[in-house]
Amino acid sequence: MRVLPSAKAVLHRTALIALLSAPTLAAAQCGGSFQNFVRGLKDEAVSAGYAISTVNEFFNGVSQDQSVLRADRSQGVFQKPFVEFSRRLISQSRLNRGRSKGEEFDKIFDRIETTYGINRGVLLAFWAFETDYGAVQGDFNTRNALVTLAHDCRRPDLFRPQIFSALELYRKGDFDPARTTGAWAGEIGMVQMLPSDILEHGVDADGDGHVTLKTSAADALMSAARMLSHLGWRANEPWLQEVTIPADMDVSASGPAYKKSLADWEAMGVAPRTTSFAMKDAEASLLLPQGHKGPAFLAYPNFDIYFEWNQSFTYVLTAAYFATRLEGAPVYDAGNSEQGLSGDQMKELQRRLQARGHDVGDVDGILGANTRLAVQEEQKRLGLPADAWPTPDLLNAL
Repeated sequence: MRVLPSAKAVLHRTALIALLSAPTLAAAQCGGSFQNFVRGLKDEAVSAGYAISTVNEFFNGVSQDQSVLRADRSQGVFQKPFVEFSRRLISQSRLNRGRSKGEEFDKIFDRIETTYGINRGVLLAFWAFETDYGAVQGDFNTRNALVTLAHDCRRPDLFRPQIFSALELYRKGDFDPARTTGAWAGEIGMVQMLPSDILEHGVDADGDGHVTLKTSAADALMSAARMLSHLGWRANEPWLQEVTIPADMDVSASGPAYKKSLADWEAMGVAPRTTSFAMKDAEASLLLPQGHKGPAFLAYPNFDIYFEWNQSFTYVLTAAYFATRLEGAPVYDAGNSEQGLSGDQMKELQRRLQARGHDVGDVDGILGANTRLAVQEEQKRLGLPADAWPTPDLLNAL
């Protein structure tokens, strides 16, 4: 259901768009006195057209949350390799609950599949990983978290606009600055969406006149589906499929950055582990999350959309794989991966890669996209299987 906006709503929306699209001086402001920082936010909101009373109500009682900063700096779970990470997140209980939720909200998922062409397994997997199907949505005050992170200066360009999106949600009656809680990074609701995403993609699927992602599964699932569709999800197409590869295959073109036609992969010996290829006449990437001796998957174009939701390769691969499980795929073959690196070893590897001129981003011990590409380049140079999986042998060779 869509309600045509009033003239006042158009004014607020125009002001909000202008505010969020002005990355000049305002976008760079952070740090310093927290009180002065908040005062600047309030002045900016009033300049954008918000009533002083609305602004004062929204920011009343705002405070800096040190627990948010601690959470931001301790994301060690993403250091775990795919097999360990996926086994930790995917249990039989979580799988059973996902299938049960699929049946419970069958009509909503039918609407989603008809409207957006997104399989229920995809959304069930996000729902499971983000909040355990709504059970654990986070208890950080969302307004305080966003203001704290914007003030922190690490990523003000990401978090500062979210404050004004939350303000707009408040003006519309869909946000309580004193009581709305969620994840430490400001995401709200059963599928953990940021305020700007709620503003742009929120759907009142249950027809109560509000987009309520914390208590309405219908609103949360439809909103998430709409956002995925906006990000470019290809309706009624697959996203991931487990495959097998020959032991002596050249794996130098593996990884999300490389794509080949299914005919080319088949000619190289890549084969579906079960049934047939999930899609014809498509390009796909070969993913070897723990090297050429570990699990292997073909990632179809829809897999790229996962990175718009989360930047962690391990997370998105696990979410995409779990979605296939919820759709009936078997447990993957873990293979016999070569020994990987500890967190400290990974940091040392990243420092050595940096010394050789590679851009690996932060030295954080996480095997992210840039580190994988750098590892693959060094493996090629050293004549090792170029599967982007760093081992102690590679570390020693560098």
